[in-house]
Amino acid sequence: MRKNFVIMTLVLASFSFTKMTAQINFGEKAIGAVQKGVAGFTFSNADAAKLSKEAVDKLDAEHEIAGPTDGYTLRLNRVFGKHATTDGVTLNYKVYKIKEVNAFATADGSVRVYSGLMDIMDDNELIAVIGHEIGHVINNDSRDAIRAAYQKEALMDGAASQSATIATVTDSQLGKIGSAIIDSKYSRKQESEADLFAYNFMKKNGYNVNAEESAFRILAKMSEGAEASFIDQMMSSHPDSKKRADDAKARAEKDGAYKLYVQQKIVNTVPATTTKKATTTKKTTKKKK
Repeated sequence: MRKNFVIMTLVLASFSFTKMTAQINFGEKAIGAVQKGVAGFTFSNADAAKLSKEAVDKLDAEHEIAGPTDGYTLRLNRVFGKHATTDGVTLNYKVYKIKEVNAFATADGSVRVYSGLMDIMDDNELIAVIGHEIGHVINNDSRDAIRAAYQKEALMDGAASQSATIATVTDSQLGKIGSAIIDSKYSRKQESEADLFAYNFMKKNGYNVNAEESAFRILAKMSEGAEASFIDQMMSSHPDSKKRADDAKARAEKDGAYKLYVQQKIVNTVPATTTKKATTTKKTTKKKK
């Protein structure tokens, strides 16, 4: 009798838990994951890379990507082609042809740059911003972000199994994880460390480190002006650009390298090809006398 009472109590407790969580759409698998403790499941760098690639593949399919002969692609390859491997991480670059000012990098080494960003920043400024995003990958911030996004979807939609490893996610869940990648919220410490990575990356590779300050000044100015709507997404997931610009300036001053940066010419078009006019030699024939 006592045994039956215990079983009935467990059933009622489980029913109450299901009712309580119904409003956030817990599935049976997710409840199992909650009971086991989803925070403790194994999520390796390889898992992060695999899930990131799947999410980015979906994002790629949903955006217009600049083709191999597009001016944006040619410029990005020229600027970053030599940095296809950075700190042991293999990177792949693509341009999304979209007006928004943004860029992101994921745990699998995918770097996506919006054409809107390339329209307002020169090569050095672009290196500063993308270097920052790569910093998040090198520092494992991107891995932690994809892990958090997966955990959220695992709990909300039942993607997690009761095993200790990650489960296959649905197409819809991949879309949500992809959005979470773009909108990743990092801590101020993580952002500062990524900015420092970008600065050191530029310094190490012989770029003008003052472009980092310039890049953040541009974003700060845009966030105050009519163009603010174009950078809402970027600004919402990053700390104050003015402070970041001040920090970049302080770093350069400490190194004795500070000089007010002058933006260079921005070219996102296909270089014009000059065709040499073929010269023809006129054949002369001697007249017979």
